[in-house]
Formats: sequence, C-alpha cells, structure tokens
Amino acid sequence: MSKPKVLLVDDEPQVRLAVRRYLELQGLDILEAGSCQSAIDSCRDSRPDAVLLDYMLPDGNALTLLPSLLEAQPDVPVIILTAHGTVDLAVQAMKAGAEHFVTKPLELATLNRILQRALENQRNRLKVVASESRIAREFLDAFVGQSQKIRELAGLAENALRTEGTVLIEGETGSGKGTLAMWLHKHSARAGEAFVDLNCAGLSRELLETELFGHERGAFTGAVSNKMGLLDVAHRGTVFLDEIGDADPMVQAKLLKVLEEKRFRRLGDVRDRQVDVRLIAATHRELRALIKEEKFRSDLYFRISTVLLRIPSLRERPEDITPLAVQLLQKIAADLKQPGVELTPKAASALERYSWPGNIRELRNVLERAVLLSENGVLRPEHLRFEFGYQLQPSHETPVAIGPVGASLAEMEHRYIQQVIEEENGNVGRAAQRLGVPRSSLYKKVKAMDVSVSNETAETL
Repeated sequence: MSKPKVLLVDDEPQVRLAVRRYLELQGLDILEAGSCQSAIDSCRDSRPDAVLLDYMLPDGNALTLLPSLLEAQPDVPVIILTAHGTVDLAVQAMKAGAEHFVTKPLELATLNRILQRALENQRNRLKVVASESRIAREFLDAFVGQSQKIRELAGLAENALRTEGTVLIEGETGSGKGTLAMWLHKHSARAGEAFVDLNCAGLSRELLETELFGHERGAFTGAVSNKMGLLDVAHRGTVFLDEIGDADPMVQAKLLKVLEEKRFRRLGDVRDRQVDVRLIAATHRELRALIKEEKFRSDLYFRISTVLLRIPSLRERPEDITPLAVQLLQKIAADLKQPGVELTPKAASALERYSWPGNIRELRNVLERAVLLSENGVLRPEHLRFEFGYQLQPSHETPVAIGPVGASLAEMEHRYIQQVIEEENGNVGRAAQRLGVPRSSLYKKVKAMDVSVSNETAETL
C-alpha cells in the first residue's frame, strides 16, 4: 500500500525543498507545484490525500484557487500557509473550504502534527462514507464449523492474506461471500482503511458507472454537482464487487483499466485519476461459461482471479449447520434484547436435514422467525418454518414440500414429486426409487406435469 500523498504548493523552491525533505522523513510522499494552474493539474492527475497551499502565488491566491482545487479533488483537506495571517483572512479561508490555517515562519514539527491530524480526519470521513454506502453487514465468523471443506477454505483464505492481489470468491447465493470479503479486508494491511461494497446485479450500465467512478457536474441530466465514486471513497482500502458476472461489458473494460493502470476517469471528466484499491469480486455464476457466451471478458477474468476462493454450500457441509445456527441465534437474541435461545437436539437435527437452497441467508431468516415463535428461550422443531412452504416430516431424509395452507392433495403431491425430481437432477428413475413407486407410474404423472427431466429419461418417456 502506498504512502499518504501530499501536494505542496509554494512558489519559493527553497521553501518547498525544506518542507519536502522534512515531511518525507515522516513517511509522506510529497508532490510539488509552484502556481495555481500546476496545483490544479497535479490535483487532477495525482489525487493527493492533502494539500499544503501557500496563500500568495504568482497567478492568484489561495482563496481564488480553493474552489478549483476542491472541484478537481472533492473533500481533499487543504491547509493554507501564509506570512500575513489575520483573523478575517482565516475566517474567509475556512468558509471557502480550508481545513486549517497556519502562519509563517513555519515550525515543521507543528506543521507535521497538523497535517497528520488532517490526514487522519480524512481517513475517518471516508470510512463513514464507506459504511453508509453499503448495506449493513452483520458480523459472522467466515469459517464456522469443522468440516473439511470449510477448513480448506480457511487455509486458502489465510494464504490470500500474503498478497495484495485481487480475489475472486465463488459461491451460491446467500453462502457468505460478503462475509468472507469483509474478513479478508479486516485481516489485511488495509484493515484501517475504507471497505466499500456494491452489488452489480440489476444495475444499468449508467448507474453502475456513476456508483463506481463518480461523475462531474453536468456529465448528464440531473448531475448538478460532482459526485465521489466508490473508488474515490475506497482509496487505499478495499472495494468488494458482488455479482461481478452481471456487470455490463463496458464497465468491465473500465474495471480492467483500474486493475492494470491504477487509474480511472469520472463520467464527464477528461482526465484520469489515480487510485490505490484492492479489489475483491464475487459471483454465484459460472464466469467461464459467460466467457464462452461472450458476456464476460476473459482478460478481466484472468485479472480478478489471481486468488480464487470457493465457498461450499450448506448442503456440502451439513455438519457445520448446527454451529452456524448457534452463532446466529446468539446474534439474533442480542438484537432482540432477549436472553440466549437454546436449540434442542431435535431442532438441530431438523436444520441439518433441510437442503438450504438459500444457504446461510435463508438459515438466518428461518431462525429469526423461529425465535419469535419460541417460548421460554427454547427452540423446537415445530417453531421452524421453511421457505417455499417446506415443512419437516420425521420419516423423510429431506423436507417435504407440502405447499401453502389450504392446498389440495393433488397440489401437494405435484409439489412433492417436483421437489424430489429436481433434487435428483431430473432423473425420474432415481426419483421413483426414493418415492417408493413403480417407475411406470411416476412416468405417467411426469407426462402430465411441467417438470424438467434428464435427456436420458426424456428418451425413455
């Protein structure tokens, strides 16, 4: 991760030299400018984290320059330096957007303390913006359980911390991709910086672009002011792009430029802006299949999959369901300001027998409802209400789809047959064995139902 970057604007080379040498020893990267125009150009091109600005310059002064600097780099903290400080001038500078006002001659140690405080305040502001820009994510241990699959994932994630390379997380919807992304950020060298996330699914190209890259005033109808994009907000931190497989191809090309050149361009701007971010992407889709369909760029895929992590579904690790449920129940009880909720062995067994198509997200929803239905802090099987009308039947290995209340016997039979056939990937022969009915009888029912079956089965039919 790069050093904090400070733009020093002063028309006296000797002053710049002395300040630059001192501040570089403090771990800062110093850029220099000697005029208003060069300061604006440097702000646009180099994206400094703070600006030290001399009041009098050959082509203007700090008060006239400030609006242009803040337009080129919104919210950058500016510290004005002057040999003719007055209370009135300081008030004007603060109203114009300056962070601080320092009189000459400079005491470098004092200037450094003021500058470091301004940099820290700016980091904190960006963290607040980052937290407001994403959906609040409940903390959950990314590696709950002792299954072999989750232990393997934990080992690969630990290895990923050794590099600043991009990470691609694959997994079904609701499996915890966002939780893993947050874990990677919190345990990385960027943990003290911003973490921002954006779900690409369902976003138009224009909306995705403006959210990621920001826009300049007048870039399009309704753009009445400059807008910071998430890349601006996450500078020096982490950007998490969920469902990247749904990103528009034009946005994919721009993302590739960000990864390869560390630069991007706001909508409506003509200049590139530097950025230092780590990208973590996630998808529930098969990106290699999308590449064959020319819906996803192969060059972007190879760039984002430097580290590839796959989260197993709950169906692949049923032994982890109970530990996950226990942790979720602790969080749910705390949110509801209730004492701890006990999960009975029969309820735990019921949870482990369910197929969980919605994975951890569905597990939490089911548990939240169960807690509200439970009494005396004890959660039993009868408190569980599964999605899509599923109810647990003790004589079956998996939940039975009985349909909504009031459904007819024929409708419930239809739903159950359809569920079992789907679980057997369309193989009617295996479904007949599970249902305990002759294959020919099931074939007759399948013919009358709109159920997808395997090619082999279809040929037999």
